[in-house]
Formats: sequence, C-alpha cells, structure tokens
Amino acid sequence: MKFQTKAIHVGQEPDSATGATIVPIYQTSTYTQDGIGGMHKGYEYSRTHNPTRTALETCIASLEDGKYGLAYASGCAATTNVMSLLKAGDHVVASDDLYGGTYRLFEKVLTNFGLSFSFVDMNDESKVRSAIKDNTKMIWIETPTNPLLKLCDIAFISKIAKEKNIITVVDNTFMSPYFQKPLNLGADIVVHSTTKYIGGHSDVVGGAVITSNDEFFTKLKFNQNSMGAIPGPFDCWLTLRGMKTLALRMKEHEKNAKAIAKFLLNHPKIEKVNYPGLEIHPQYELAKRQMSGFGGMISFEVKGGLDAGKIVAVGTKLFSLAESLGGVESLIGHPATMTHAAIPREERLKVGLTDGLLRISVGIEDEEDLIQDLTQAFDQV
Repeated sequence: MKFQTKAIHVGQEPDSATGATIVPIYQTSTYTQDGIGGMHKGYEYSRTHNPTRTALETCIASLEDGKYGLAYASGCAATTNVMSLLKAGDHVVASDDLYGGTYRLFEKVLTNFGLSFSFVDMNDESKVRSAIKDNTKMIWIETPTNPLLKLCDIAFISKIAKEKNIITVVDNTFMSPYFQKPLNLGADIVVHSTTKYIGGHSDVVGGAVITSNDEFFTKLKFNQNSMGAIPGPFDCWLTLRGMKTLALRMKEHEKNAKAIAKFLLNHPKIEKVNYPGLEIHPQYELAKRQMSGFGGMISFEVKGGLDAGKIVAVGTKLFSLAESLGGVESLIGHPATMTHAAIPREERLKVGLTDGLLRISVGIEDEEDLIQDLTQAFDQV
C-alpha cells in the first residue's frame, strides 16, 4: 500500500458499531467491562487506550514504516516519554542546532533528574565519536535542524550508535514521514510534533513516537500510560483528519518553498539562505540521497542584521508573525526571540543562529502571492 493510501485507510476501517466511514470521536473516559478483570474489546480506561487514538497511532506508524505508534499531548510530551527510557547518570549526544523547546527540556528540566547532554555538530564524525562517553545511552538527531536547516547522515550516525549499543532517535518534524523515513535508515525511534505538518492546519497540538523495536515500545507504552501525557479523542480525530491530506500538502509546501528559496537567493537584500533544496546547500547531495523531497521550511538573513530583520518580520501581510510551522498558511518568525529564546545567545551564535535570522514556514497559498508579499516587506528595509 502506497503512502497516500495508508494515510487515508490504515487504522481507519468503518466503525464496527455503526458503519461510520470516518473514525468516530470516542469521547469517553471509561468503558463498561464484560466482567471482573475482563476488558471490552481491549479497552478499559482512556488514559491507557482510546479507539480514536488507536486509529491515529496505527496510521502514523504505517506512514513511518514502523511497527508501533504512540500519540501524545504535544511534541514535548513525546520527547519527554522517549527520554524516560533513560535513567539518572545517563548521557545524551544531541544536535548542536536544536529546536529551542527541546534544548529547554534537556538543559532546564531533565538535567535536574540526573541526565547530561553534549551538543555537537552531527556532520563531523570526529566530534560525534569524541562526544560519546562510557555512559552515553542515546543520540538525539534533528535533520534538517531547526532553524538552520543543517542535515546529518542518519544511516551513518545510526551505524556509529549501533556499534556502541546506543539508541538513535530522530526528530522528523521538519520533513514529515512523506519526505523522510528515519527507521528505514537505521534509526531506532522517530519523534514528531504532530502539531506541525502531520496535523497541518494549526488547530491542534500533539506529538507522536514511532518504533519497530519491541523492547522500546513496551517501555514507552508503559510510560505513556503511567505518565499520562496523552491527547484527547478530539485532538486525535483532528490529527487523523489532517493526516489524510499530508501527501498533497507536502507536495505543495515543497513546490512553493523551492520557488521562494530561489527568489531569496537572488534578492539583493538577502545575505544568506538556508534551504536543503538549493544546490549551494552544504549537504545538498545528502538531502537528495536521504530524503525524497526538500520540505517547506526556509531560514534566511536580511542584509542589515537584526533591525532589518525586524522590519521584514512585521512587514509581511500574508506571512503571519507567529511561532509553530507546518500549517497550510505561511508563517514568519524570529527564532532568537521566539522559538529559540531559551537558548543562551552565546550558544546560539556558536552554531550560526544570529540575531538577524528569520525562519519561514511556507504554506500552500499561491507562490506568486507569497513572493509578492516578501517583496513588499523587503522594500520597507
């Protein structure tokens, strides 16, 4: 079964009770059981299982070519559950260009529970290998990274990890399973903020974890139930609905992003453009090999630094100044003060996240309208 068919049908058979074509919203907290100690069709309490959530988890696993899927109340909740595989004293190697919310969770929360983290350039084999310690238990990858769109070789890093019995986790939010499948490249676990491309309409917050490892799934499922950061049935239903059009939307996001990236590259007021679909991108060849598309995320710097960037950020009319990404509408953001404000400035600057960097999530509007909107914003600088 092909991707687009899976997104519409897997886990979404007609409802057994009514024949409803679309999975119902099972808005219930508990289930009447068949007898003492006997669940009804596998359900007893909605923190543990809910039919709407089951449909979402089954479908999203299939899209990543995984065996198991788990849904969460947010991407950060999904990340937290994955980190619950570790214990005090364990060490994690993570990408140095990392989503600010993930950095905040790692450095401001999980260090209080005895975990430690090293942030390295995942494109440098020597740095990855030298960062690994005797107590390293996990490598956390973002590729492409947020917001600099750097790529790293998932297959290569997974190979390094397997040599040392280390878990490899990939945050695949930027690409979605339509353009990248980390499990097929050797990763053990995939994480998504389903708030973004998978939900796709900026109307629901959620997260997901996918794996084919029986042991990891058993632990993650136990912890999901024990920790309780699960999405409600309506959130699951909204995410399922969004997922049905994921393939169509990703094609349009990419088409528009390619056109805008080329426009930015040739604009006299733009200092630098980060987009893996441009031949000037340092990992362009890796992008073609590792991904089936280049996605809809772009970051760039306007000549004139922070002051010029601010003018552009507030000067667009179609691009909304907002956090998040992956919705049908186009968004523009200033990472240094928005999505990555939790990262100390000196740490940001080390990896190239400057005060003047802007990030855009290219929507599915008409590409000419989007380019005209950016043009008039640049004209204000």
